[in-house]
Amino acid sequence: MPSFDLKHRSRALTDGPERAAARAYLKGIGYDDEALSKPLVAVANTWIETMPCNFHLRALAAKVKEGIRDAGGTPMELNTIAISDGITMGTAGMRASLPSREVIADSIELVCDAHMFDAVITISGCDKTIPATVMALCRLGVPGVMLYGGSIMPGHFHGERVTIQEVFEAVGRYDAGTITEAELAELEAVASPGAGACGGQFTANTMAMAFEVLGISPAGMSMVPATDPRKAEVAADAGRLVMDVLARGQRPSDIITREALENAIAAIACSGGSTNGVLHLLAVANEIGVELSIDDFDRISERTPLLCDLKPGGQYVAPDLYEAGGVPLVLKRLKDAGLLHGGAQTVSGRTVGEIADEAHETEGQRVVRPLDDPIKPTGGLAILHGNLAPDGCVVKLAGHERRKQSGPARVFESEEDAMAAVRQRDIKAGDVIVIRNEGPAGGPGMREMLAVTAALVGEGLGEDVALLTDGRFSGATHGLMAGHVAPESVRGGPIGIVRDGDQITLDVDARRLDVELSDAEIEARLRDYAPPERPDPGAALSKYARLVTSASLGAVTR
Repeated sequence: MPSFDLKHRSRALTDGPERAAARAYLKGIGYDDEALSKPLVAVANTWIETMPCNFHLRALAAKVKEGIRDAGGTPMELNTIAISDGITMGTAGMRASLPSREVIADSIELVCDAHMFDAVITISGCDKTIPATVMALCRLGVPGVMLYGGSIMPGHFHGERVTIQEVFEAVGRYDAGTITEAELAELEAVASPGAGACGGQFTANTMAMAFEVLGISPAGMSMVPATDPRKAEVAADAGRLVMDVLARGQRPSDIITREALENAIAAIACSGGSTNGVLHLLAVANEIGVELSIDDFDRISERTPLLCDLKPGGQYVAPDLYEAGGVPLVLKRLKDAGLLHGGAQTVSGRTVGEIADEAHETEGQRVVRPLDDPIKPTGGLAILHGNLAPDGCVVKLAGHERRKQSGPARVFESEEDAMAAVRQRDIKAGDVIVIRNEGPAGGPGMREMLAVTAALVGEGLGEDVALLTDGRFSGATHGLMAGHVAPESVRGGPIGIVRDGDQITLDVDARRLDVELSDAEIEARLRDYAPPERPDPGAALSKYARLVTSASLGAVTR
C-alpha cells in the first residue's frame, strides 16, 4: 500500500516552475528550498495579551514548531482572535464571546485552505477558542491536532485556595455586607495568579477534557497546567505528534464519530462540567456531519455517575485532577463502568480504551471518586422540555441538591436589569428569575449570566431561587439554573410572554419547565409580544444575529 503523500496539499503551492513567485515570497522571509520541500504544517495560535487564558500561547507555539521541525515538517504560525468571557462578563462586550467562536473557526479555515497546509495543529486557551479550533479542523478535513494551553493554578486567600469563581461571588457578599471593600480588593489581587484558563471544571477545562476524550487532543496533555515546566515538553511532543498524524493520513472524520462524541458527553456528565459543553459539542457534530441532538446529553448523563469532585460544585481544581491521574483516569472510570466506547480512535494512534488501560492513579487521590462511591448516581446535566422550553433547555445538577422549584416569576428584559435588582437586594427567596432577550439572536451573542448567578450565591440566595434564561451560564455557575431555553424570546419562544407573578415550575425529575398558563393564553400572549428595542450592536453582531441557529442546534451560523 503506498504511503500517505506528506505534501498532499502544499505541493500545489510550492512545486514547479510556475510556483517561482510563491517561493520567492517565502524565501524572502527565511524559508529555503529544503524547508519548502517538506510538508507545510499550520500552527494556528489563539495567543492574545488581553487575558491570562491565552497569554502564554506564543511561547507554547515556539515549542510546537520545534517539535514539527524535529519530525521533518516546516511549521508556519498563524494567529486569530480571542475574547475573554471572564473579563467581559456582565458587560455588553460579553455579547461578542460566542460569535467569536464562528470567527475563529472561519479565520483558521480560510488561512489554512488558502495556503494549502498539509496538516494543522491548533493551540487553544479561553472558552470559545477550544471548540472553535476543533470546528476548524472538522471543516478542513486534513490531519490535525488540538493542543490546550492548560489551566491556571489556584490563588490563595486567607489560607484557602481560590479561583475567579470566588471573586464573582464576593461581589454579592460585598453587596450583602459580609465582606469589606478592602477584603474584596485583597481577594481580587490574588485569585488569578498567572497564565492559564480558569481553574475549575468551568467551560475551558470542561471542553479540554471533552476533546481529549473525543480523541482530537493528545492523551494526557490537556490537564498539564499552563505554568507547569512540563507544558513546554508537552507542546514539543504535540508538534511531533501532528507529523505522525500526517504520516498516518488520519483525518478528523476518522476520530470525531458518533461513538467519540458520546464518550465526550459522558466525560462532561461524570465531571460536573459546564452546560456550554452541550452548545459546543452540538456545533462540532454539525461541522463533522454526525447526527447529535440535545436529548442525547440527557440520556447519557442519566446513565453516568458524577465522579469528579471539581469546582464550582466541588472542592478541587484542574491542577489537582492532573496530579490525580488526569483525563486518562476519567477514561478508566468510564471504561470500568461500561460507559466508554473503547474502540474510538485518537490522534495518538491508540484507542481510548487502550489509553484508559494505561491510566495511572495517584494513591490516595480523592479528585475522581471510585465507582462504588460516586458524588451522585447520575451525571451533572439534564435536558428539560415543557411549555416554556418546547425545544429544550439545559440544567446543571452538580453542586446542589435541589431538583424542583415552583415560584413566582421575576421577569427581566436583559442581564443588566436582573443584575441591578440583585445588587439592590430586590430578589426574594422563592423567586424564579427570568432573563430573556439574551439568546443567540436576541442578545445578540448569548451572554453568560455568571455575574448574576454568582452575586445571588454571594448574597446567600443560591439555594433559595431558581433562574432561567435564553442566554447561557458560565461553567462557574452553580445552583438551580436553566439555560439555553429554546426557542429564544425573539424567535417566538414562550419565555418571551412570561409576566411577573406567573407561576413557574422547574422539575428535573419530570424533565419539565412550565408556566401555569393554558395553551390558549400562551398563544394569545405570543401574538401580542414584541421584544424591546435594543441599541444597534454593530455590524459583526448584527450579521451574527441574522445567521445564527437555535441554541438547541448548537448556535452555529449558516
